Amino acid sequence: MESSEFHHALALLEWQVELGATEAIGDAPVNCYELPETVAKPKAKAPAAAPLATPAVAAAADPVVEAERLAAAAPDLESLRAALAGFEHCALKRGARNLVFSDGIAGAPVMIVGEAPGRDEDREGKPFVGRAGQLLDRMLAAIDMGRAEAEAPVYITNVLPWRPPQNRDPQPEEIAMMRPFLQRHIVLAQPKLLVIMGNISAQTLLGKRGITRLRGTWTEACGLPALPMFHPAYLLRQPAAKREAWADLLSLKARLADG
Repeated sequence: MESSEFHHALALLEWQVELGATEAIGDAPVNCYELPETVAKPKAKAPAAAPLATPAVAAAADPVVEAERLAAAAPDLESLRAALAGFEHCALKRGARNLVFSDGIAGAPVMIVGEAPGRDEDREGKPFVGRAGQLLDRMLAAIDMGRAEAEAPVYITNVLPWRPPQNRDPQPEEIAMMRPFLQRHIVLAQPKLLVIMGNISAQTLLGKRGITRLRGTWTEACGLPALPMFHPAYLLRQPAAKREAWADLLSLKARLADG
């Protein structure tokens, strides 16, 4: 056989192996229905009973359905934190150092929902502790609020509890998995108002993006009054937007004063 023919035949063989062929029976195909009657035809095997499903072979669970089940079953915040810690369907968990659940005082009238942990948050296991968090603390202090203030405390969490690689934006499937936990988090924390910081938070809780257009206008999320605002990380990149952020903070303070 010439070299080109050999390589052509070898390529055909490799292609058939990729398709699942495991053995060669003959040089030409055989139609068993045309064989002489004296040749016994192979008996057809009765279909085997379907094996019972086991965890190793059972169909993969829908991550969103599983998240909804676990979140709904959590009676309090500690149980919800434990449910998140045991949730294995989100790949972000395997690349993160810590679960970032919350900070501040649970039961505070204002609950702030950020986007996702960054490097500092991942290291310390708390939301908003990096440069953006320091700016947030200054913003809250300007209206006499804070995450540890007894008279006007806030409670803080994120859409995602684990840091995305290289601080990339969360993927739609990651948001979908974490939304049931976030919604249950809001129910259990029992705030009076929500502050939705950034596009990812707005997309998750409002189903909308475009924080420049949404900010400053009171709306509703999870049955609560909600105020979209610029994320502090955005304000660090765009200091000129701090004027709008100050207006939003004053709106938040006035809303709280009205009860």
